[in-house]
Amino acid sequence: MSTNVTRRVDPLEDFFRGFFVRPVDFGGSAMANIGADAPQMRVDVKETADAYEVHAELPGMKKEDIHVHIDGPVVSISAERKQEKEVKEGEKVLRTERYFGKVSRSFQLGQEIDEAKASAKFNDGVLELALPKKAEAQAKRLTID
Repeated sequence: MSTNVTRRVDPLEDFFRGFFVRPVDFGGSAMANIGADAPQMRVDVKETADAYEVHAELPGMKKEDIHVHIDGPVVSISAERKQEKEVKEGEKVLRTERYFGKVSRSFQLGQEIDEAKASAKFNDGVLELALPKKAEAQAKRLTID
């Protein structure tokens, strides 16, 4: 004996089921756009037999506000651009589009970096890193006495 059960489906049920799961931006909320204007740090990485060369675009940054951290094969670059709040008397800000805040980027290279020989230059908004590869440890064969 089989019974068929007919279930009534509310067309709005699927809409409300996902409403609280997915982020929704109504466009009018200032809070919904926080972080949306943060620029991506553009990075080029090249490899030679004994080193890596990294170029990172950091326009408008000062070299003293840029930090590079190397941990084995992992390279982390971070920078912060501080907002200048100087408004002269009789002047008012009509629009501000430039980004102020922190940007950062981390990536892993194929081999560990020799931190002692690594160097960095910053010129025309481009950070250039010269990252020599650490010599791989040679396996030592033990003689058995």
